Amino acid sequence: MKKIELEIVALSHSITQTHSYAVVLGEVNGVRRLPIVIGGFEAQAIAVALEKMQPSRPLTHDLMRNFMNSFRIELHEIIICDLQEGIFFSKLVCSSDNDTIEIDSRTSDALALAVRFGCPIYTYENILSNAGILMEETEGEKKKKEKKEALVEEAVSENADLKTMTLDELNSLLNEVLEQEDYVRAIAIRDEINSRNKGKK
Repeated sequence: MKKIELEIVALSHSITQTHSYAVVLGEVNGVRRLPIVIGGFEAQAIAVALEKMQPSRPLTHDLMRNFMNSFRIELHEIIICDLQEGIFFSKLVCSSDNDTIEIDSRTSDALALAVRFGCPIYTYENILSNAGILMEETEGEKKKKEKKEALVEEAVSENADLKTMTLDELNSLLNEVLEQEDYVRAIAIRDEINSRNKGKK
């Protein structure tokens, strides 16, 4: 079967399930999207890697990457290979000095590792045609977009207090939230610090 390459295009709260997130994979050089519901821990693990943040201690997926690197196991690609009753199945394609093997994995864990290793993500046409969506702005999409814009406005008002803080206060707060492993808030604080540092140049 022909493989179709995907890339992570978005990570957001799931509209269909509370306390869950959705990672949206986009077809490389295509218009189809593949949304996959994942848990909060896995969403955070993906977000940390996408934002290239350095946790004070290794997260589970960092530990896995360090373990694989130590034993010279390479992760070549991940393949979202099956879809059964709404559940996606994936495999890691790995190699050592002697062998190449495929390892069964939850899709969320596979994606968290793919981001860390910088390896490609693939799926098959039958999965993309069954579970993928075309990116045409329907009435539902417009409502989702409006809802997203409202969430952005809410986030902006929450981050307004960051703008009133000094650079020293922001750096101190960043250290505090990193210690608490609140990486989503840390990203907002880091972005505010970076924008101020750019303004100085």
